Amino acid sequence: MRGRVLARALFGALAGASLVGGIAGGLWRLGVAVPDPLSFAAAGQLLLAHGALMICGFLGTVIGIERAVAVKHRWAFAAPLASGTGALCLAFGQQAAGAWLGVAAAVFFLGVSALVVCRQRAAHTLLLAAGAAAWMVGNLLFALGRDGGAVFPWWFAFLVMTIAAERLEMTRLMRRRPAASLTLQAVLALLLAGAAWSGTAPRAGGLAYGTALVLLAAWLAMFDIARRTVSTHGISRYMAVCLLGGYAWLGVAGAAWAAAALGGPTRDIALHALGLGFVVSMVMGHAPVVLPAVAGIKLRFGAFFYLPLAALHLSLVVRLMLGSFSDPLRAAGAWLNAAAIVFFAVTVAGAAVAWRIQHGAEGARKA
Repeated sequence: MRGRVLARALFGALAGASLVGGIAGGLWRLGVAVPDPLSFAAAGQLLLAHGALMICGFLGTVIGIERAVAVKHRWAFAAPLASGTGALCLAFGQQAAGAWLGVAAAVFFLGVSALVVCRQRAAHTLLLAAGAAAWMVGNLLFALGRDGGAVFPWWFAFLVMTIAAERLEMTRLMRRRPAASLTLQAVLALLLAGAAWSGTAPRAGGLAYGTALVLLAAWLAMFDIARRTVSTHGISRYMAVCLLGGYAWLGVAGAAWAAAALGGPTRDIALHALGLGFVVSMVMGHAPVVLPAVAGIKLRFGAFFYLPLAALHLSLVVRLMLGSFSDPLRAAGAWLNAAAIVFFAVTVAGAAVAWRIQHGAEGARKA
């Protein structure tokens, strides 16, 4: 029991340190123009390190823990341990060690995903494995010193495909036309093709990648169960609001990604509409369900969960929309992005404390 508590504390510290480092790296870039994806230099390396801490260090570690808990094998925890440790190396300037630890994490994670496929061969488990493979490709390119134009599409493909797989699993019992599954497969194939082309033919790759993101947003908005649960109550409605808002930002990210490939000044919109608007919305939506299952943390859900979600979307409007016309507003929006994430962490901590107080009081009354 004590060992389990220590393990949870270790992994929580690694994920938390990655998140703090990633946020700090993003804020460090305030006032610095986002570089062109074809000419990543010193500023581009800073952007890559920021992305590695957020995507590989924080999200990769959290997803790795979730998957390791699900398969119930100790060796599966090697993936989040390697990704979290690699993020610490990156944060302290040891880029080579951090990058290759990221590769090791992705290899272990791919092995875990293969085990899941062996246990249950289904569309969503195969998609999870494909996402793990995308993470491994992205981490390998990062370790080999490739620029952000080649690396980011693979890293985001890992996150996008993982989320799509989880949503596919949630909606597998819904009635859908047979063409819907084929359409999803075609969209995700286009996404992977765009990621592959981005390293050799950036314009074509960016257009394909952005188009795939827009099409995926439309598919999710049309076929996800969130369309129905948004009219319910409680936590189901909250999750649906998070999901549908995230799908809207996914569409914005796809359009901005394609525009950036054509030379438009939309790189920051593409990266952060996808990384914050879509991915963080998904994290906020799933956290009240995932944390109790994975970390054993009980939460008291309430309407107050909507506050950090609203803060996140407001901060994105300020940064990505209004900030397109004003550097100070763009900087203010980035600070608000960070504040919204911290606000959500505080909300989760408060919900955990509220649950303990409530159930402690109930236990005292029964006694």
